[in-house]
Amino acid sequence: MDDKPAEDLKALAERALKAATDKGVMLATAESCTGGMISAALSDIPGCSGALDRGFITYSNGAKTEMLGVKPETIEAHGAVSPEVAAEMAAGARDRAKAGLAVAVTGVAGPGGTENKPEGRVCFGIADERGTWTETVDFGPLGRDGVRRATTAHALRMMIEALG
Repeated sequence: MDDKPAEDLKALAERALKAATDKGVMLATAESCTGGMISAALSDIPGCSGALDRGFITYSNGAKTEMLGVKPETIEAHGAVSPEVAAEMAAGARDRAKAGLAVAVTGVAGPGGTENKPEGRVCFGIADERGTWTETVDFGPLGRDGVRRATTAHALRMMIEALG
């Protein structure tokens, strides 16, 4: 197996941490479909504690509500995989961690999915001092590991851009 994707994640994590350190910003993650891969990529880098505050793994809807303050009515109205939930996850993580920037991901890693929420669809949220914004990406049926890795890389890129 090619180690390039793992190396890419390492390089992206290093860039995100450097950008956060340069700006004096602490980071937080709120992860569903990645199960902690974003915070794992960041914490693989020596010295990460200077910029990484914490990560929330909120796989279930109950965890999203209890740990991040996602409103049950938001989940009921839009589903767990939605920009609305990603936004509330990011804002909740930033608030609870008192971090300068939080990233959130919620998606369908697969296998499977539905017509409305196919395998590979991931909703991202970023919250910082300017507010909260979202992005939805359809990675396609890359397989569970492929979707999770693509999601982690995209989240790190979004963090780098937001810190830009």
